[in-house]
Order: sequence, then structure tokens, then C-alpha cells
Amino acid sequence: MKTILNLIWLVFSGFWLFLGYLLAGALLCITVIGIPFGVAAFRIGVYALWPFGYTTVERRDAGAPSFLVNVLWLLLAGWWLALGHILTGIALCVTVIGIPLGIANFKLIPVSLFPLGREIVRTDQPFTQR
Repeated sequence: MKTILNLIWLVFSGFWLFLGYLLAGALLCITVIGIPFGVAAFRIGVYALWPFGYTTVERRDAGAPSFLVNVLWLLLAGWWLALGHILTGIALCVTVIGIPLGIANFKLIPVSLFPLGREIVRTDQPFTQR
């Protein structure tokens, strides 16, 4: 079922979100200061490409620098991204077929708000140690 949902997602939302995050990541990586933000954008883009069957978990080893960069991300880009995912998720939930796609958009909100210090894992292994 997750493969079918991922394919539907890819056609209607995922590919365009992936390209947007990829472009943003490339632009952010132009400067040395923007590299952590660019890497986070690449990570979100891959998650936005195939969201079904994956989830995000907080990394235990992420410390204070991750928190500080997340605050900066939230102020500059995170709340815009979250707002876009909220509006798109609501619009997708209007139809019965779009409800799973809207839920997938809502799953992207936490990682778009605070991307650093998170890891994307399969849903069958969110608590396994790496």
C-alpha cells in the first residue's frame, strides 16, 4: 500500500517538493555558513520524495549547536515551509483520495520547522539504535 501511495504522492506533490528543496539546498550550499542549512534541505527533499513508510526521529547526539541553528532556520525559513505544508495539506484533504496525501504533508511540518538534529528512518525501525 505504501508503494501505491508513494507513487501517487510522487506524481501530485512529491516530485515538485523534491525539486524545490533540492534547489533551495543548492542555493544554501553556496556559502560556507549555509552548508548545514543546505544539507538539511536535501534531507527534507529526499523525505518529501518518498514520505510513506518513513518517519523522523530526534537524534540523541544533537546538541546545542543543532538547537541554535534550528532557531535560526525557524526564523528565516521554517515557519514559511510549515505554513505551506499546512495549507497544502488542508487543500489535499478536501477529497477522499487526497486525505493520505494531506496527512503526508502534515508529517513534513515538524521536519520543516526543525530539520537539524533529526534523522529519517523507516517506520518499522524508529527506535532501533544505529
